Amino acid sequence: MPGRKPRKRRFGSVRKLPSGRFQARYTAPDGLIRKAPDTFPTKTDADLWLSETEVDIARGAWTDPHAGEVPFGEFATRWVGERGLAATSAELYRRLLRVHLLPTFAEVLVNEITPAAVRTWRAARLETTGATTEAKAYRLLKAIMETAVEDDMIRRNPCRIKGAGQESAAERPIATVEQVFDLADHVGPRWRLMVLLAAFASLRPEELAELRRGDVDLEQGVVRVRRAAPELTTGRRVVGNPKSRAGRREIVLPSFVHLDVRRHLEWFAQKEDDGLLFVGERGAPFRRSTFGRRWRRARAGVGLPESFRFYDLRHTGNTLAADTGAKLKDLMVRAGQSSTRAQLIYQHSTERHQRKIADGIDAEVRRHSDGRT
Repeated sequence: MPGRKPRKRRFGSVRKLPSGRFQARYTAPDGLIRKAPDTFPTKTDADLWLSETEVDIARGAWTDPHAGEVPFGEFATRWVGERGLAATSAELYRRLLRVHLLPTFAEVLVNEITPAAVRTWRAARLETTGATTEAKAYRLLKAIMETAVEDDMIRRNPCRIKGAGQESAAERPIATVEQVFDLADHVGPRWRLMVLLAAFASLRPEELAELRRGDVDLEQGVVRVRRAAPELTTGRRVVGNPKSRAGRREIVLPSFVHLDVRRHLEWFAQKEDDGLLFVGERGAPFRRSTFGRRWRRARAGVGLPESFRFYDLRHTGNTLAADTGAKLKDLMVRAGQSSTRAQLIYQHSTERHQRKIADGIDAEVRRHSDGRT
């Protein structure tokens, strides 16, 4: 009807600017007057934006448009520092940030990282970096941006590339029983037991580095993993808990290893009750850098490829254990691995099962070792 005033908006307001464009404003949940990030060519467009914003507030999906105005480099560095990560994980994350993420995103505001920017970054990294490293970097970026979502800095995670965080590394080589004993012979008497425990007790290098006399119970035939001492790339030795909660475990040893354990305790381990099992000729703790030279010579002497790592010895023991017919949960306990798969909740590992695995490994190794045990 002529002279009828337009109905006043229930939420927000729209005004026409001298430029002819329209500006939308509203009172945000924090009580502050907020403006739309852009102006609009028509009043209808501005009204539509306000309606969408009102719905977001009603659904609890509203985020402060300025909360994400933090440089990614600053936010990511703080993110790593706040995680309470193990020293080796923190070192890995900082390296991935420094080499793969910060060169592209350091100065970009968190709320300005878009799905398109992530796709462009990933495509460029795939051309210059291996797929495995790229997957690690992508997972880190996605985890950091997910925290930004949880902190209401952004509405959605821009990392949406299906399968981008999955690694497809080549299958690791596995040493035969004969090759394990050849390696043990080549590294020499002082380090022989380290090779055998890595292979036939599935111990990680950092777990071996912190094994002590008190962790060995020959009467029961077990080794208890309570600590680990990974060595960072800087050479610093960091003593702490094992890789995961599952890493704290008791491993039943195959009986053929017992004699080597007794000899090692008598000949090479530190003499104190809580002395280290593995030390160098001068009594210093195990160092990856020092042992590495001896390991490379032994590997070459046995004829194993350069790609074969000391860590790969675990695969021999894990494969032998699997061949005994052990349950998946028992294998995971022995290897110190954790998983959240639902079916594992109903499986339990007992000492009887662990001894069965050890006995199975013992029998299999004796069959292949030609009297060398």
